Amino acid sequence: MSKVTITLNGRPFTIGCEEGQQAYLKELAGHLDAHVRDLAEKVGQIGEVRLLLMASLIVADEMRDAQGRVEALESQLLDAKGMTSQAEARRRADRAKIAETLIRAAARLEALAEGDGSEA
Repeated sequence: MSKVTITLNGRPFTIGCEEGQQAYLKELAGHLDAHVRDLAEKVGQIGEVRLLLMASLIVADEMRDAQGRVEALESQLLDAKGMTSQAEARRRADRAKIAETLIRAAARLEALAEGDGSEA
């Protein structure tokens, strides 16, 4: 297990993490700290716990918004896949009709070429 030091509201915190996760945790902490600093500018230093709570709620709201966008995009993707499947089915049906028409036309041409004059 590794340790990483992050800074929130100007105060350092050392936390444990899995090896290789240090940069990711610093990035997450930087995002949270940006909200904490923004809140501190707006409402003042109302206490670390309150600032962290408010910043955490903002981050949770961002996460919920992102989840909603992901769900909407997944729904659009499913719709697009459905339309693609329908288009592929129509394409296969059209190709089958064309092949059947060509086979009938070839049979008629063969019959004409043989000189019997009858149509298939």
